[in-house]
Order: sequence, then structure tokens, then C-alpha cells
Amino acid sequence: MNKTAFFDSLTEQKPDPLLELIAKFAADPRSAKIDLGVGVYRDETGRTPVMRAVKAAEHHLWETQESKSYIGPEGDHAFLRALAREVFGERHGGKPVAGIQTPGGTGALRLAAELLALDNRRKIWIGTPTWVNHQAIFAAVDLQVGTYRFFDISKQTVLIDEMLMTLRNAAPGDAVLLQTSCHNPTGAGLSSQNWRDIADIIAAKGLLPLFDNAYQGLGHGRVEDAAGMIDVIGAVGEAMVAVSCSKSFSLYRERTGAVYLFGDQQAPLNKGIGNLANYARTSYSMPPAHGAAIVAAILQDQSRRQAWVDELSEMRNRIAEIRRAAAEAFAQFRPDLANIASQEGMFSLLPVSPENVRQLRAEHGIYMPDSGRINVAGMRVADVASVTERIGPYLA
Repeated sequence: MNKTAFFDSLTEQKPDPLLELIAKFAADPRSAKIDLGVGVYRDETGRTPVMRAVKAAEHHLWETQESKSYIGPEGDHAFLRALAREVFGERHGGKPVAGIQTPGGTGALRLAAELLALDNRRKIWIGTPTWVNHQAIFAAVDLQVGTYRFFDISKQTVLIDEMLMTLRNAAPGDAVLLQTSCHNPTGAGLSSQNWRDIADIIAAKGLLPLFDNAYQGLGHGRVEDAAGMIDVIGAVGEAMVAVSCSKSFSLYRERTGAVYLFGDQQAPLNKGIGNLANYARTSYSMPPAHGAAIVAAILQDQSRRQAWVDELSEMRNRIAEIRRAAAEAFAQFRPDLANIASQEGMFSLLPVSPENVRQLRAEHGIYMPDSGRINVAGMRVADVASVTERIGPYLA
């Protein structure tokens, strides 16, 4: 009998660096260790709590939900409608919109990538540094990826001129990936004028924007964080938006997200959703229902929605407080790091070499990726002084 040796012929894959970092942190016995790597919100006790509004919504579902039947490849339509109103506003940027539910923001980006890759002449432009999974997602569907420098780590500033020049030189029909707010990994924000300039160039060049909207409400506010995205959507013919509910609703493990398509007419959008549903059907068939049901139960009930809005504001204000304290402390070592105070969301990118990151891990129990990205929300306010004192001497 001939035995197959297929599995042994496979190429061994390196473990994901961030997942490997989580395992190393868990195995570290030191009580003073601190995790600045994993991208989850933590409160002052160091926990990632279930939001009060989520608890209330789950209780409501426990009392009223009558079935666990399939929800179909397009997902929960009540969730999609409620989330669209919350993310884009009542008028949806003045354009028709259609959506499909996905397993988290990563699933949303993957479906969008599949759709973009139907045109093999298209390239997608991504500013660097960016979320570590972005380029891998688009490369997995054989989409051409072009990059430009988005952020100067040493000066802690956005390289807006390089970004705009790249967009001006892009080919008509190319896509451009834009993070709506709270940029991962830099925390860098764009001004209103920056967004207007981006909208003008994308419209003039006939580019297709794909927004990664993962942190809305954790920067300056739910409406404020979406303002630049709405400007671009209003200026262009078509746009795509990948939405994650992981951070804004703290539904990390529920894998809750959506892809929305915008255009000038509804019929082409419906065709786009049909294609996305086909990709979903041959990949995961149907999205998980529980997280979407929670979000819909929150957004469709005024008291639960207000509880969510209030708690999201508490989270945002706490992150801002930590940022101010960290900026003041880090600026004693590098004045440019005072910019951390004006950045948005959970992440900042420190000028620390991979060698020094590993040394900080070994000698001080401070865990972060080799890139130097830190999760600001991983610290308590009381931790800031000691953490910055330990990191400061290792800054490049």
C-alpha cells in the first residue's frame, strides 16, 4: 500500500509574532510583567471587561431569542441596518449603501480583497507602517500591493505629502486602503484638511477607497472619528468600508463585522453584495450570529444604546488620560514623543529597535512587538511612570 506524505511535504510556517508574544507573556512568572502588545482595551484593574450594554443585550436575547437557525451568507439584516446608521449617520454620506455581515473586521477585509482582486490589473496602495495583517490579506488573493511611507517614527508625524503624491501617481481604478481613525500601529490622526485633500485626489484620479474602520469612538468621538471617511465617500463614485465591532463593543471573541459598499445607484451595489455572498458561501458559509444580535439589540434600544455610548466615552477618556501622562513622561527622554498626547486610540509606535524590545522583555518583563508598537490602553495610569522609566533608556 502506498502511503501519502502530503503533510510532511508542507512548508513549515512561522508562528504569528503577536500570538507568540501572548504565549510568552502568559508563561512569564514575574508578577511585575506588563503586556503592551495584545490589542485589547483594559480598564484600571487590568481587565478587558464585558461592556454593561453588552450584558444587558445578552440578557434581553436570553429572554426573547427563539431560534438558533442559520442566518444566511449575508448575515443579520437588522444588525447591518442598525450598524450602518451608527457608523455612517442617517444619510449614509448621501449615497446608497449595501452591506454583508462578516466574521470580524479581518473577515470583512478578506471579502473586500476578494472583490478587488477580480480586476488583476488593479493595485492597492497601503501606507506603512500598518497593521501587520493588512499586506498578508491582500497578498493572499494575489492583489498587487503598493506601499508608501505614511509615518515618521522618529519625529512622530504623518508624512502627508508623500501620501498625497502617491495617490496622485496611482493608476485610475487602483484601490487605496485608509484607516478611518485611531491608526494601527501609529495612533496618528489626519486633519480635516488632509481628508479633504485625500478626497479630492481620489475623486479626480478615479481611485477606489477601502476603509478599515476598526476603532470608531475611541479617538475623538463616534461622529468625529468618521468625519474624514464621510467626506471621502461623499466625493467619490464608489467606496468600500470594512467595519469591526471588536474594539468599539469589546466583542473580540464574537468575531462581529461587516463590509459596506457605497455607490451612486443601488443595483450595482446589490450585484457587489451578491459576489461577496458567493465568496462567503464558499469560505465560511455563514457568519456567527451572536455578536451581531448583541449589537442590534444595543443599537435598536435607546436605553441600551445610551449605556453603550456612555461606556465608550469612559473608555475613550481613560485612553486620553493615559496618553497625556505617557507623552509627558516619554518627552523627558525624547521631546518628539510629546506627540503621543495628540494621537488617537489604543496604539502608539515607539522608536525602539527590535533588539531593545527583546532586551526590555528579558530584563524588565515589558512585552511589545518587535516593531515597538505599544497598546496605550494596556497600562494603568499608575503604571505609566514606571513603564516609561524602564523604556526610556532604550529609545533609539
